[in-house]
Amino acid sequence: MSADRLSNMSKEVKPESVSLCPLGTAAAPEQELLCIFGTGDFGRSLGQRLLQTGYKIVYGSRRPHSCAPLPQGAQVTSHAAAAQSATLVFVCIHREHYDFLETLAPQLKGKVLVDVSNNLKKDLYPEANAEYLQRLIPGAHVVKAFNTLSAWGLQNGPSDASRQVYLCGNSAEAKQGVATVATKLGFTVLDRGSLSAARELEDFPLQLFPEWRLPLRLAIGLTAFFFFYVVMRDVVYTYVGQGKDISFRIMVSMANKVFPIVSLIMLSLCYLPGVIAAFLQLYRGTKYKRFPDWLDRWMLCRKQLGLLALGFAFLHVLYTLIIPIRHYVRFKIAASTISKFKANQTMELDNTLAWRTDSYFSVGILGFGLYVLLGITSLPSVSNALSWREFSFIQSKLGYLTLFFCTFHTYLYGWNKFLSPSYYKWYTPPAYMLCLVVPTVVIVLKLLILLPCVDRSLTRIRRGWERTDPEDDSKNLLLT
Repeated sequence: MSADRLSNMSKEVKPESVSLCPLGTAAAPEQELLCIFGTGDFGRSLGQRLLQTGYKIVYGSRRPHSCAPLPQGAQVTSHAAAAQSATLVFVCIHREHYDFLETLAPQLKGKVLVDVSNNLKKDLYPEANAEYLQRLIPGAHVVKAFNTLSAWGLQNGPSDASRQVYLCGNSAEAKQGVATVATKLGFTVLDRGSLSAARELEDFPLQLFPEWRLPLRLAIGLTAFFFFYVVMRDVVYTYVGQGKDISFRIMVSMANKVFPIVSLIMLSLCYLPGVIAAFLQLYRGTKYKRFPDWLDRWMLCRKQLGLLALGFAFLHVLYTLIIPIRHYVRFKIAASTISKFKANQTMELDNTLAWRTDSYFSVGILGFGLYVLLGITSLPSVSNALSWREFSFIQSKLGYLTLFFCTFHTYLYGWNKFLSPSYYKWYTPPAYMLCLVVPTVVIVLKLLILLPCVDRSLTRIRRGWERTDPEDDSKNLLLT
């Protein structure tokens, strides 16, 4: 009996036993094979990243035995052999070399072709490169993707500037396969729809600072206008009226007048669209109506306007710091001291002037400090660490405080000069008076919005309340 029981127990235990073996030899998933046509910079960088992610790579080349050095671990063969070995093919060649792909139509039938090409300029061809590739190989599924990335961006990994991968195509399954690869590489995928959007995607890399165009044009226009205005009033007027040549002041003195003027105007232009939007909402009685297109574009470029304004403020500070070491300033101080010494004259301290200059510099320093704080918090690495309430407090509340300090700084600079007729050369006001118009308007309008009766209504509207139209009410009464 005991022997039979032992034999039965051994028979029951044997099926439950397992063999020990390394996990890597039994559970290692098979690596997916991807194909890349083209061994240029982009093709090599893309292959390197794919190999690091765990894919197997085979390159298709015209000269498999004499192509450029490829990433270690990749295979290289002819285009036909490479096309047969993989179901997803990255076409990393220029459009003018697409013709040979037509001969590979049988090998590429049913395959997913990822077109990464771009053109040198817009509207170079009547159709998009991806659409042309689809027409050459109608049996393949063409997906436009990865064309907004550079070889350098692929080598260094996704960053804030190149984290997104746009794609489009007619096959949802093909797009899903490409999106999976992009996600494994660490990119964020944005589907732009069918292949008809390929031209839009191909135009993206050709855009040079699209969000900066309006702010840069505005900055250049304001700088040119005020520089010409200041030179005419100071240099030309002095030469015509007194015969003195003070053109040397153009390099520092005139520039140091223009930079703060442009900075203050552009800072005020950052906050003026928000004020206009608030009054539009008050007038309409709702927040659900779209703003005009010009106001939308204006509000979208406020960050760029603010950064350019901060740049001009930095230039103003640097130019101000070099004033004491200028030859003209040292000569003027020495000449004044010598003339007073020869005439045996002394000067008493003007307390009013001392208060004015100290207040002028103090307010300017505070304004510039807040200016820098606004610029720092606009950086993505800093703004991402702030909550929305913190970011809004700094950019809105402290932003208006910055505008107030900078405007007050300019008023202290002018002081009572507006009362002296000698400052109105050729019957034109000083440049600093012109630059005070926009910031003063913005501050006054903001103060009106902060009035309790106005602020209460605006807060209700922004929380979803809508003012009913009397005509609509009368129609509802008639219907009932």
